[in-house]
Amino acid sequence: MRLFRALCPPAAEMRCRPGIYVLIVMTAYLAGCGGGPAGTPRSVTPSVITSTPAVRAPVGSAPVTSPSPFPGRTATRVRYVFPVRASNVAFHPTHAKYPATDLFADCGEPVVATTSGVVLEVSLRDRYVEGSPDGPDNGGLSVSLLGDDGVRYYGSHLSRVLTGIRAGVRVVAGQELGRLGRTGHANGVCHLHYGISPPCARVGDWKVRRGVIWPATYLRSWRDGGRKSPVAAVAAWERSHHCQA
Repeated sequence: MRLFRALCPPAAEMRCRPGIYVLIVMTAYLAGCGGGPAGTPRSVTPSVITSTPAVRAPVGSAPVTSPSPFPGRTATRVRYVFPVRASNVAFHPTHAKYPATDLFADCGEPVVATTSGVVLEVSLRDRYVEGSPDGPDNGGLSVSLLGDDGVRYYGSHLSRVLTGIRAGVRVVAGQELGRLGRTGHANGVCHLHYGISPPCARVGDWKVRRGVIWPATYLRSWRDGGRKSPVAAVAAWERSHHCQA
């Protein structure tokens, strides 16, 4: 009951769906979730990416000019959008083993691009074997996006990736990437494993890609239409860790 009250204070209790919060309790058992995309990801180097026609950004997404502490990049005006498009989404501020967040909602809810950018990696096949050690197959079906702000955003355990979402494709904030599911090491619970990181090697560096800074504070902001940017925190982690997770 304390956990329920912490995540759903009395003022908001009527908006909470008990079924979702039963799943929240299960986050303590999701120690292996979000390791990385399964199979051999298809990838391209961002410098040679060509654009595809953009789609209209959703109403209510907040534009923000992000500073760019990443070498060789300039400040860019971007939008930030909450990554699951559903009326009831719950997430915990912590995660087992490393900084990331699990977002719980009904199976099949749309998963969308956090911001405009270019798709880095896509996993279209679930190769995870139950009981396997942490590794690049943990995430099942997944999408990794390099945002125009220089930050990488990663979502995994999808039930499907939309047709046309592939490495090298340009997307805009709020564009649908796939559907929420439980592939990979999701312990049978539908949720989106969500990680924020610098691009580092851009592809294949699953330990960094799965998450290196805590996303919850940004998720709260974006859910409320805010403009909080992870650029500075990601750049600080990169400077101090030299991309070693």
